Amino acid sequence: MTTENITAPVAETTARPTALLWAIVAGSALTAASAFLAWTWTAEFPGDLTIYGNPAPLQLLTLVGAVLTGLFALSALGVKGLGWLTPAGARKPLWIIALGTFATTLFTAVAIIVELGHLVDLEPGAVVAVVAAAVPAVAAYKVPDDTRKAAPAKKLASWAEILIIVAVFTVGLLVVTFGIDTDDNEPQLFVAYLILVGFSATALVKSGLTTRLSQITARNRQVTVTASLVMAIAFPFLQQSGDTYTLIAVNILIFATVALGLNIVVGLAGLLDLGYVAFLGVGAYTAALVSGATSSAFGVQFPFWAAALTGMAASLVFGVVIGAPTLRLRGDYLAIVTLGFGEIFRIAMGNLDGTSGPQITNGPNGIPNIPQLEFFGYNFGESHTVFGIELGAYANYYLLMILIMALVVVVFSRAGNSRIGRAWVAIREDETAATAMGINGFRVKLVAFALGAALAGLAGTVQAHVNTTVVPENYVFAGPVPPNSAFLLAAVILGGMGTITGPIVGSALLFLIPAKLSFLQDYQLLGFGIALILLMRFRPEGLIANKRARLEFHENDDQLDVPEQRQPAEADSAAAGTAKAGA
Repeated sequence: MTTENITAPVAETTARPTALLWAIVAGSALTAASAFLAWTWTAEFPGDLTIYGNPAPLQLLTLVGAVLTGLFALSALGVKGLGWLTPAGARKPLWIIALGTFATTLFTAVAIIVELGHLVDLEPGAVVAVVAAAVPAVAAYKVPDDTRKAAPAKKLASWAEILIIVAVFTVGLLVVTFGIDTDDNEPQLFVAYLILVGFSATALVKSGLTTRLSQITARNRQVTVTASLVMAIAFPFLQQSGDTYTLIAVNILIFATVALGLNIVVGLAGLLDLGYVAFLGVGAYTAALVSGATSSAFGVQFPFWAAALTGMAASLVFGVVIGAPTLRLRGDYLAIVTLGFGEIFRIAMGNLDGTSGPQITNGPNGIPNIPQLEFFGYNFGESHTVFGIELGAYANYYLLMILIMALVVVVFSRAGNSRIGRAWVAIREDETAATAMGINGFRVKLVAFALGAALAGLAGTVQAHVNTTVVPENYVFAGPVPPNSAFLLAAVILGGMGTITGPIVGSALLFLIPAKLSFLQDYQLLGFGIALILLMRFRPEGLIANKRARLEFHENDDQLDVPEQRQPAEADSAAAGTAKAGA
């Protein structure tokens, strides 16, 4: 065989992906340019896509997707300075982001046709955008697979790694703010946002960037924690439309705080609790009764710190009272008992109306007119000017919940990494084996139950003041408005059991989606059921996985491309042995 016959196929293979990649770059450039054209002729479609040279939010999503697609394609071409984008290979992330851009653009075009009623309502700009976005999606599918194991991230100078962390958190803050601030009257924008964010996040994971970022954050934990706290505090200062969207953020934080408490019970200790929202209700009712509400049966007004401690103590007592006789049960039997407790609590609060029972909770009417919090003359129900920016009432509660969330994260992390935390995980993995090694399973599970209940009660004290009223209907097993027991359990499973970030992400998704897509309210449980089925099939470890879960569910995978989330406690023989001393 001649040299020409050997080199010809190699040259052809090399030329083919190069041509495809340049086609992707060209298609991405044309897609980005189309975002500056008019996509429809009338402003009746939400968002006004009729202006040339000024992309509307929907067009801006397509623009961002096109830019990301072009950058990944240039990285695959070996353009100097962009190789860091694809440490684990370019083909998979390139195809995913190109497909996401096309899906976002196509959805917008279809939404215009459905909303306005005619195909002719599309302007040429929309047609150009759809066709141009389809080119990278098709071409990226034909690019040869170059997936490889990502090399460890090189250690950079401290200032460089700090800048990277700050930049990533800044981008994350902008992305989250964009999603929360979408107009409730523009569901098309929020759906397109979800599509692009979902595909983009998957592409970043497949590219290996998230793994490298986790390595950088692991080397700079203090900077990471500080940056996340600063970015969270900065959110209300970015709100220019008042407290409308800050209220959503407050409720997300309350939901996430309760989910973290449930994560101790379910994620670490492995106890299936289907009535956990009742502990949130205990804290809320306790705070309402001792905070000076006009319909309170006690007629007392504690300062908030005392009301918060009272709510936590009441929830903790209920956790011990319910857990002591029931935690000797396992599996489905324990789940049935906790489900019954949740329903008993709701019914009991509805019957304490002076007719069916003592006059304590005002029955189905609940306890209204709960006064606003006040710290040293700072009234949380009034607007205040901070650094020249006016913060509304919900912004005050948002900042309070940030502090409470930080406290809960510290408690979760410290408890999970303690001896008792390792005992929880050992029992979760195999209670019989853990008991045989000397761990007092009942006592350890009761501590988990009580601690989780106390954290839920703390969140409930704030929820009572945010809503200014407490009614039994807020604390059901399943309903259209989270948090409820079903949504809390779904948030933990969806986000990733046993992690800190997972339940927070799951709570944000499960609260934000119903809040923005209210027209799907009657089908929420169906939608979340389908989502959980798909999750169990394709990503059983959850969106944010810990190292142990990755190994359990992907033990045969050579390339584990999910970002590593440090688990508070790992279950192994050493953990069980260590836990023995503390249990």
